[in-house]
Amino acid sequence: MDEIRIGIAGLGGRSRRWISTLLKMPGYRITALYDWIEPLHERALSLIEYRNDVVVFSDYEDFLSYENMDAVGLVVRRKDQGAMAAQALEAGKHVNMEVPAAHTMEDCWRIVTAAERTGRVYQLAEQTRYWGFVDAWRDLVAEGRLGRVTYCEGQYIGYYGTRQFFQDYKTGQQCRVEELPSHPGAEPTWLHLMPPIHYLPHELSPMLKVLDDRVVEVTAMSTGSPSYSHPEIDQPDIQVALMKTEKDRLLRMAAGFMQKIPSRRGHHWYQVIGTRGCVEWKRSEKGRPLMWLADSQMHDLAEVDWNFERTDAPAEAHGSGHGDADYYVHTAFRNAVVENKPLEFDVYRAMETAAPAVLAAESIARGTELMKVPDFRPNRSRASGQMPEGV
Repeated sequence: MDEIRIGIAGLGGRSRRWISTLLKMPGYRITALYDWIEPLHERALSLIEYRNDVVVFSDYEDFLSYENMDAVGLVVRRKDQGAMAAQALEAGKHVNMEVPAAHTMEDCWRIVTAAERTGRVYQLAEQTRYWGFVDAWRDLVAEGRLGRVTYCEGQYIGYYGTRQFFQDYKTGQQCRVEELPSHPGAEPTWLHLMPPIHYLPHELSPMLKVLDDRVVEVTAMSTGSPSYSHPEIDQPDIQVALMKTEKDRLLRMAAGFMQKIPSRRGHHWYQVIGTRGCVEWKRSEKGRPLMWLADSQMHDLAEVDWNFERTDAPAEAHGSGHGDADYYVHTAFRNAVVENKPLEFDVYRAMETAAPAVLAAESIARGTELMKVPDFRPNRSRASGQMPEGV
């Protein structure tokens, strides 16, 4: 195999970025499209020069049974997206999917066991772990320059306003709250009810890469519903998870879609504190990331020229999305499928970012109960390909 015949499932705005990127990358050939909202089909097809060679489906099972397709790019935001990923693996397709991976623990386990049984490649297309500063921070931690890391923070405060919460499924058009009177057919989307903390893989994944660690316990709290910012949206403004890792570190992770922020760059924010130093992401467009090392004659935090974009990025990475990180997502998946190269961010690490988010929401539902996060790797009590007892 010298290229992946890939089908794109889900044809909203984010999928159009996928299509545009894959069309520019060697090793990919888009052969199929799927969305149950038929008005979205033409918008996606219009991006593809060889559109007459692409088969379009409105039924997901028919899409998965298409023989001229090796892999699925799953770009959906639905309650059952984890089940859809598992179903694709079970159908013999490799899967590269958008965050979050799943919305239930059962779906997390179903993805893991399906990948184990079929031997197909599964990747969670979580882009931010490929950012340049993430690798720089990882090296600082690995070299011991921050001492023993004790505390880490991350947050995704992405102001969505009132978009993406309502959609007219007959036309495919998304509607803002103020536009609802002119769109009587618009209905609430899954994002309307999705716990914001479920989006945590975006922030947890890069920090677990920095720490080379995994979460073992999580508890969480939430503001009330509906939103204080937009009462028409039946979603809390902020949810916060407190976690403990296998290496005895504490992590605070927050997520919210309704809170206004002054800078788009500010909606991803991180901090790592150790016994001999700390690093902190910038808080504004005018600001810079900061670092302090106790053993380097530094009296205060100093600005450092870190960024999302990597200094070693090849020319073809520029403009791929998410600070050029989308290039690395699709490159890693292609190399795993075509060249059998092992994924650094494999199915186990993917679930280590998804499961704490699912359990954080469950903790909130149970009154801030402390939840244990399972180890998804096979062990003496669970053979590869088998679901654990009680799931």
